[in-house]
Amino acid sequence: MKTNVMRILDANNIKYEVFEYEPNQKLTGNDISKILNEPPEVVFKTLIVEGKSKEFYAFMIPVNKELDLKKAAKAVNEKNVSMIPFKDLLKVTGYIHGGCSPIGLKKPYKVTIDESVLINNVIYFSAGKVGAQVKLLIDDFLKIVKPSIQDLVI
Repeated sequence: MKTNVMRILDANNIKYEVFEYEPNQKLTGNDISKILNEPPEVVFKTLIVEGKSKEFYAFMIPVNKELDLKKAAKAVNEKNVSMIPFKDLLKVTGYIHGGCSPIGLKKPYKVTIDESVLINNVIYFSAGKVGAQVKLLIDDFLKIVKPSIQDLVI
């Protein structure tokens, strides 16, 4: 079954591959990179933070890395940012934990991705539901998401 992510990619004539696996919210990003048989550097997670201004932002980092909240705040010109609680994710983004994607967010939040994305020519990220990832060429990803590219990890 197609997700909003896939429908948006289709509508924009973006080529992608879908990889599905047994849905399990307990899987870590590293587990998913192993399931995909890909290095964790090309598999990205989408994290949602709230700034001091009460604005929400989406950050994408490799699954084997940790978001540096100071760098994240600086990237979006906030005094500070904090991760939103999992229980608020659906209300804020339209996605549940483990299925959050930078494409098809409930509102057009600013998306910032770690600069390491430029090292590879493909990227994997959530297809908008637990148990599904999409693979895109980096150029297509940058064209559809239009993220800011920054140093974001610890």
